[in-house]
Amino acid sequence: WLQKLPARYPPCRTMASFIGRELLKPSHVMEGAYDASASHAPMGEHALGEGSSDFLGREVDTGTTIMAVAFDGGVILGADSRVSTGVYISNRASDKITAVDEKIYCCRSGSAADTQAVSDYVRYFLDQHRMEYGKAPKVATAASFFQRLCYSNKDMLMAGMICAGWDSVKGGQVYALPIGGALLERPYATGGSGSTYIYGFCDAHYKPGMTKEQCVDFVTRAISHAMARDCSSGGVIRMVVIDVGGVERKFVSGNKLPYGPL
Repeated sequence: WLQKLPARYPPCRTMASFIGRELLKPSHVMEGAYDASASHAPMGEHALGEGSSDFLGREVDTGTTIMAVAFDGGVILGADSRVSTGVYISNRASDKITAVDEKIYCCRSGSAADTQAVSDYVRYFLDQHRMEYGKAPKVATAASFFQRLCYSNKDMLMAGMICAGWDSVKGGQVYALPIGGALLERPYATGGSGSTYIYGFCDAHYKPGMTKEQCVDFVTRAISHAMARDCSSGGVIRMVVIDVGGVERKFVSGNKLPYGPL
């Protein structure tokens, strides 16, 4: 209806351009403001030239590097901090390690919205479980909740996750949940786009029976190695150490990584 108003109302044409650019197609929100040369074209039909933000409306690839290792007495989870939306880095200092119980955490890769929703559901289920049974849930219970949610909705979710933690029954445990909803208990697990760059590194440097300090060094070197080679991984390294004594967070800034960009 704005296009039918008389031409003596230029603000109305400006408003029509705004609606066509940002309301009817929100991915155009980063385009330039009102373009008088294109104002007479039908809404939604403005051709985007080189250097435009048309990539925002396309399907994008996501990437990350996540990891967890079990040691005698606990587990260590680690992740980079880069959130990518295709070629655009939307967050360079995110936290991809999420608590679902006091001593159970998960690493998230894939769609941030999907993994955040899944972890919120699991946290709710574990709260109900704790109230019903009057004791802390087991890590296997949390991993089972993750698996049921991811597998039942595998056609609608892009969620690759790692569930790890400590309980009084089995101690430190690591469960890998790749995209699709499989569930695998492993001594260590990696995930995300950066994990493909460090399979050989992990095979060569992982040794059963490593101490906590050795596992911290192993996770730090592996993730920084992936960050140096995977364009979708980067930023800083965040780690969580879980044992019988509680939870400890560790942080490695970008200028103190053992490997730098190549």
